[in-house]
Amino acid sequence: MLGKKTLNVLIDERDFFIPLVMEHIYISSIAVMISTMLGLGLGVFISQYKYFKFPVLSLTNLIYTIPTIAMLGFLTPMTGVGNITAIIVLVIYALLPMVRNTYIGITDISNDIIEAANAMGSTKFQLLTRIKLPLALPVILTGFRNMVVMTISLAGIASFIGAGGLGTAIYRGISTNNVQVVLVGSILIALLAFISDQILIHFLKLVKLKKYLNLKIKSSIITVFIIFIFIFNLAGKQYDISIASKLGSEQFILSEILTILIEENSDLKVKLYKGVGGSTAGIHEGMIKGQFDLYPEYTGTAWLYLLQKEYEPDHDKLQAQLEKIYNEEYGIEWISYYGFNNSYALTVRTETADKYNLQKSSDVTAIADELVFGANYDYYERDDGFNAMADAYNLKFKKTIDMEIGLRYIALESKEIDILPIFTTDGEVLDLDVKILEDDKHFFKKYMAGNVIRKEILMKHPELRDILGKLNNTMDNEEISKLNYEVNIKKRIDRDVAREWLIKKGLIEDKK
Repeated sequence: MLGKKTLNVLIDERDFFIPLVMEHIYISSIAVMISTMLGLGLGVFISQYKYFKFPVLSLTNLIYTIPTIAMLGFLTPMTGVGNITAIIVLVIYALLPMVRNTYIGITDISNDIIEAANAMGSTKFQLLTRIKLPLALPVILTGFRNMVVMTISLAGIASFIGAGGLGTAIYRGISTNNVQVVLVGSILIALLAFISDQILIHFLKLVKLKKYLNLKIKSSIITVFIIFIFIFNLAGKQYDISIASKLGSEQFILSEILTILIEENSDLKVKLYKGVGGSTAGIHEGMIKGQFDLYPEYTGTAWLYLLQKEYEPDHDKLQAQLEKIYNEEYGIEWISYYGFNNSYALTVRTETADKYNLQKSSDVTAIADELVFGANYDYYERDDGFNAMADAYNLKFKKTIDMEIGLRYIALESKEIDILPIFTTDGEVLDLDVKILEDDKHFFKKYMAGNVIRKEILMKHPELRDILGKLNNTMDNEEISKLNYEVNIKKRIDRDVAREWLIKKGLIEDKK
């Protein structure tokens, strides 16, 4: 049953998955080519100058032990979000098998062969290119094979920083609790790795049989570049505007609304980056650097988390100041507001509320040490997040857990956590047996949803102002909750939900 559902998702959403496959191949191919050149060069170098062996191999081994997510977090502030950072990280992790196998392949050649070549008057260069490298080729190719499979598998993390690839599908599935989308993304990555591995296994057999040792180097290089250009042309589709979204069904729906609305009302081509890792901070950094042009944001998040300003109770005043700062300091404009307030509220299972007679957030204070609290990662880092909330309500929980945003309700329902901060527009509250606690101390602020766009893009495409202006005051809390419900609970495709809403509002035509 699960297999049939997964196959149906692959077929129904092939227009979503096929570009991701091509992007995955594109990113992996570039990383593989760069890693091959660097790894081969370093391996040859330390085989010729062996006193460099220990520092080079030690460094590549050390890097290999660093968690990938940590490396992404370290590099992103310097190289930004997107493909460049993803490729750098993949290259770094792919170096070890190439360097190690090149070194081993060359140094394991029998001394008798080396001495014979020297006796025949071979130069160092001739010894390397005509004796050592050809004899070491099977070992080098084994390392290359391992490196290719590892790179394809690891490339799934690229979407965490706004790069493409099949990791986008996995993160989207996790964020919307859609197991089938996670499975399809994972299976496609596994298939790419398996197919590549099988091709390289057969090629390695041919090399061992010496059927391909006489190929001309020029022909090989030309073939590689033809393949690269073909992949680049397939994956590197041109676009006029890039739209980003954070993780979560609401962000996916809003970003799809933006994408469809622009494409249906103009000739502009849109590139959509869904579920960019690093969430708010990562996308904001990408906007400043021009890697993203437009994304849906919330006033409270921008004011408290990004600007780290003291909260202004008068939201109209806050909004005016926010728009001014964004305009003057970042060259970014707040262009339209949907009309709904996606604030926070503490939520527990109904059985927990009944057990402790919980009606409002301050009721939790007395029994907090018996409860496990869970929230998405950035909630613990926000100035208006966990620490401020705990201080306001004097909460000292039994335990706190960090988790992906899409897993919060699963953890609550499975009793891994007892209490969490939900978004007031979450669709899950329409389906699950939960109790939303009253914010009796009025701690949680307003988070009015709107869109931010780079002024440079508005100047280049002034028609966007009128197009995006159509979204002003088109959606209230109840409406966005129902859209989230369609995606998270009914497991519908977010793009279909977004299109239906746009048609219902008369913002695009129904072409059926």
